[in-house]
Amino acid sequence: MMNLLLRLTILSLALIVSALHAAPISIESIARQPAISSVSMSVDGKHLAAIVSAPGSEHRDTALATWDLDNIDKGPVITPSGDKMKFIRARALKAGKVSVTGRQEMTAALGGCGEGNDLGAEATFIFKTYLTDSDHSEFEEAFESGDRMLGASQTTKRCAELTTTAGMVSLMPLDPKNVIIRRTNMLDFTSNYYEYDLTSGKIDLRFRGSPEASPGLFHPRTGKLLTRTAMKSKGGNEYERSIEIRNPETGEFEVHEPLTTMLTDRVQMQVVGIDDDTGKYYVLTDKFSNLVQAWTYDPKARSFADEALLAHPKFSIASLGFDSRPDSFNEIISFTVAGPVYETTYVEPEMRSIHEGLKQAFPDRNVSITNYNNDLSRVLFQTSSNRHPVGYHILEDRKSVKNLGNQRPWIEPEDLGEQSWITYEARDGMEIPALLDLPAGWNEEEDDPLPLVVNPHGGPWSRDFGGWDASGWVPFLTSRGFAVLRPQYRGSQGLGRDLWVAGDAEWGQKMQDDKADGAKWLVEQGIADSDRMVIFGYSYGGFAAAAATVRPDTPFRCAISGAPVTNLTRLGNRWSQNRTQRLLQGVTVRGMDPTKNADKAHIPILLYVGSRDVRTPDRHAQEFYKAVKDRVPARLEIIEDMPHQMPWYYRHHEETLTLIEGFLEDECGLGEI
Repeated sequence: MMNLLLRLTILSLALIVSALHAAPISIESIARQPAISSVSMSVDGKHLAAIVSAPGSEHRDTALATWDLDNIDKGPVITPSGDKMKFIRARALKAGKVSVTGRQEMTAALGGCGEGNDLGAEATFIFKTYLTDSDHSEFEEAFESGDRMLGASQTTKRCAELTTTAGMVSLMPLDPKNVIIRRTNMLDFTSNYYEYDLTSGKIDLRFRGSPEASPGLFHPRTGKLLTRTAMKSKGGNEYERSIEIRNPETGEFEVHEPLTTMLTDRVQMQVVGIDDDTGKYYVLTDKFSNLVQAWTYDPKARSFADEALLAHPKFSIASLGFDSRPDSFNEIISFTVAGPVYETTYVEPEMRSIHEGLKQAFPDRNVSITNYNNDLSRVLFQTSSNRHPVGYHILEDRKSVKNLGNQRPWIEPEDLGEQSWITYEARDGMEIPALLDLPAGWNEEEDDPLPLVVNPHGGPWSRDFGGWDASGWVPFLTSRGFAVLRPQYRGSQGLGRDLWVAGDAEWGQKMQDDKADGAKWLVEQGIADSDRMVIFGYSYGGFAAAAATVRPDTPFRCAISGAPVTNLTRLGNRWSQNRTQRLLQGVTVRGMDPTKNADKAHIPILLYVGSRDVRTPDRHAQEFYKAVKDRVPARLEIIEDMPHQMPWYYRHHEETLTLIEGFLEDECGLGEI
């Protein structure tokens, strides 16, 4: 058998299809576990927590790392993942405590619980969060209580292992040791909310949950519940969603009609904060606009302000930032716009000065402040761009920057090209936004049109953001000479309600037109070569690749379908474990069914899915493969132990990227052009 590294080298060279000035990024560079990720600083600024590549693992396993920031030069305390439970997320809290989440393979009958529950004995994963201290002296399951399982059946206990039954809700930054947590009673599946002492484990009930209402905003200073959300059936598939506000005089929760919406209208309404001086609430909503804006709401007058507090002409307001320093606690300090990237603007002078200084120090990257201590002597921030994997840094005493490291220091920025946010017109006139990445060194005036990969995102109620692509697919492809288009097709969420609802019942139809029209537009612009265009997607994107295989007017010469859904009837009926979500989104899953149209398949397709994927089980890919394999060149690969969501193991990236690269060269024929 040909040596794997030699084969990868040969394939990499074969796929350099333009005379560009960059080296292809190796499969190993993307398969490796990040050198450092999930970095956070404790509220008091004394400790740092992160997930790092386990020493001696050659970047194939993870470890928990914590630093004492008063003695940072000593280096971190490191605890590698176990043989079975692998660390994937970490968070520095306070009172010297750190939380770390692990993931472990599990095969069992799900008994009606969790995704994939109709599949009998199913291979899946369980997630557990642990509390430890900065020295990692011991690990205990976070926020759990054994008495909640007294009297529960074995099936219920197994369900508790599969689902998140406890978690932190509010950090309460002014309190030195208490947080707000949630605990779910697995006997009746209701959640109660408690104040939890990180040092002693003592709890104090704050809100008793019910099937009818869920908590909303807890005051970050006191932990008192201020709002809750209730759902009320209006008959059929219609629900009324009301936000109730606690009356400070009576203590009772009251329905506020201006905050009430019908679920099927899909109006976003989120109470995100309160002004302590006026008692007015800050609300993010698209009730008054196609885009989400920030508004103030007066609970006494039961009315919104006359105009928006914050609005952007092209993008939604993603969040408001509230100060955690005692002297200015809970005052608005920043706002973030969900543009091509998340762009934060600071309105508080000190923080604005710091942020502007950091942007000047890293002019080619997006700068995001993630944590800071009370006197701003320690500020943790991140930097990234489409060329630069996420880097982590600490600003000390507002004078010097200590670089903690970046996720993939082995990536050379010069190997990656330009990224831009574009819009193009679909065949029916709708404007479709998109991200376009081009190879390094390509010049439109001097070089030939490029091979193109159209890479639709999953969801579909989601969207792409610019900057570093955490999946690694975009830099992998652009460094091999491909242009990559990521269309924000109709049905994408977060770019306006008009674009979002336009995808309803248009799977494989107008949603699919948007991908094909983007490819054709790039041909017209002289960027893409019409004979060398590919569609590659994962999850919903995998559906789009399967749909392209059977559509007669597809502009693509081949399709790569990762973790696809291909049977719309089955998908719509089992869209979510949450009945309300199923009624809301499941009914929109209609359109052209790829499996029912398999007789029209006319381009080669690669399908792959993980053996532990319970979100899009392999039966979808299996069914479609069997229906098209005698009509077109088709491959199906089941990736052992791979889940639906990242992070994946090293071998998962290695195997899938090798499949993709080989398929593009062989079945798709791009390596021979």
